Amino acid sequence: SPLPPLVQRSLGDRSYDKRKNAALEIEQLVKSLSEAHNVPMIQSIIAVLAKDFCTSMNANYRKGGLIGIAATAIGLMGNTRQFLEGLLFPVLHCFDDPESRVRYYACESLYNIAKVARGSILRYFNQIFDGLTKLFADVDVDVKNGANLLDRLVKDIVTESESFHVEHFLPLLQTYIRRSNPYIRQLLVGWITVLDSVPDISMIDYLPDFLDGLFNMLSDSNREIRQAADSALSDFLKEVRHSTVLEFGPLVSILVNQCLSKDRLNRLTAITWIEELIHHPYSGGDALLPHHAEVLGAILYCISDSEDQICLVAERANGDLLSLVRDTSGDFRLAPLLEALTEKIMTKDDVPTKMASLRWINMLLEKRREDMTEFLTQLLPVLLKTLSDASDDVVLLTLQEEHKDSHDTIHCGLLRGKKDEKHFKLVINAILGLFASDRMLLENRGSLVVRKFCVLLDAESVYILMAEVLAASYDASYSIEFVSTMVQTLNLILLTASELHGLRMLLAKAFDTRDSDAEEINMSSPGDEHSGTRNGVQVFESLFRCWCHSPVATFSLCLLARAYGVAFALVQKFSELEVSVGFLMQVDKLVQLLESPVFVHLRLQLLNVESSHHAPLLKSCYGLLMLLPQSDAFRSLNDRLTTV
Repeated sequence: SPLPPLVQRSLGDRSYDKRKNAALEIEQLVKSLSEAHNVPMIQSIIAVLAKDFCTSMNANYRKGGLIGIAATAIGLMGNTRQFLEGLLFPVLHCFDDPESRVRYYACESLYNIAKVARGSILRYFNQIFDGLTKLFADVDVDVKNGANLLDRLVKDIVTESESFHVEHFLPLLQTYIRRSNPYIRQLLVGWITVLDSVPDISMIDYLPDFLDGLFNMLSDSNREIRQAADSALSDFLKEVRHSTVLEFGPLVSILVNQCLSKDRLNRLTAITWIEELIHHPYSGGDALLPHHAEVLGAILYCISDSEDQICLVAERANGDLLSLVRDTSGDFRLAPLLEALTEKIMTKDDVPTKMASLRWINMLLEKRREDMTEFLTQLLPVLLKTLSDASDDVVLLTLQEEHKDSHDTIHCGLLRGKKDEKHFKLVINAILGLFASDRMLLENRGSLVVRKFCVLLDAESVYILMAEVLAASYDASYSIEFVSTMVQTLNLILLTASELHGLRMLLAKAFDTRDSDAEEINMSSPGDEHSGTRNGVQVFESLFRCWCHSPVATFSLCLLARAYGVAFALVQKFSELEVSVGFLMQVDKLVQLLESPVFVHLRLQLLNVESSHHAPLLKSCYGLLMLLPQSDAFRSLNDRLTTV
């Protein structure tokens, strides 16, 4: 054996002092052998220590072996490089020893080897780092303290070295950064920070490899780890702002995923990063363009966050991204953006998210109108769904988007004689279909929807097209009961809503200068009436065909258009109808409306006994009175007529 028997016995003794003295003798022996360049003898000593001591069943022998290996390294001084593998691996093997004191001695031994070998150990950096993770996660306090000392030494060696290859370390970093052990996380954050501080190492180039892991540390239960991760992320964000070579794609995927985190700090940090990426100089150069849909999805999710600070950052990011897309001259795909928008509208109940999504659709309709028509059929059902939203703001904004879908078509088609009305008809058909399938929506939102359409588009065009669709489709698409209900709704809006004032004035002039005896309603097919602007009679005739599905609504339309002769003819026909409670309720409501400002001209017309309109008007009113049972409505109308 290369070691004297006495040294071997002392090295395996239970006494620490004897083991230490034996190690000192080994150090002197190796030192003399190194000076004599006796490589084989040195290798034999290392082999004996590794095989006979470090792998022994006796814990004291293992401790002695580790002290002996450290002494060998010290004895070699600057000549450790060629013996490093033999020195390191027995020590690293002992990191897994069941005895805590053996693990501690292994840590101490590696510290002494590293102190002597310095940069030479970097060839085995991954193996050493792997060992460090075990020591940091150790249950023994002394082992952890020793690991901290070793960690600081290795960091110093890496910092001063010019030959450290970070790309060789990354696979190991990626493996361990997924671990949730707080001590390993603490080790990793420390190493990421140290490596980033080395001038010759650009950790930002490898950011996607460990960014997700850093974000996950933000939700760690240990406050120190959260703070360390947050500090590291803040430093990297500063570097990102000034980076000239940045891969957006991998970063975006990580940030989008973190925006969905359950942890508040994760979401806030992720949305803050996204806001910075939008502001990045290369974003203005459309580098973010291929990832707009992903980014938008994350922003729309965070914009309705329960945390006000997250909402605020998300709102800013949303405004910035919307401006970026609106102002870009670069080409971008609409389909992914619309998919993200419609998904949020359909799945999120939060008003801010829906409002933001609708504003995006509004912007896209303005920027890419022709391209957006391709997606109208898939977009329309989504927009229509929002009409049943509990928020009036969402409903009104939805109607504005649908107005964008059809605005140009209305004014170029219905009002200027062009035939391209398919989009407008598609919207009207879809809305009527929605009302037909959801009567509560018709009851709760019907008036709001119709009135808003009349403001955004053109009341005359909206009413005429709705009337034509209802009149033409009630057998095939809509029941007679729905058409009747819809006519009653449209009629009430026509008689009461301020938005319909212009249409009422147009109808009021329909028969104003004609004798009532000459009143005729053209009940032929509408044909092509979209060439030129209609007069009052044409509008009346278009509505009349549909209004016929509700007798009382038809009667009120005649009164509004001052077609009193037709009104009297209708009253006479009422005797042939089944007078139901619903019918009487409609008559009752009409009598109340006769007292409203809309019919002030009618009330004054009752005084003009010389007019050709007077007789049919008076007969119509008395006919209506005769239909009513003794009630408040009867007495109200009777009182009005007795004053004539």
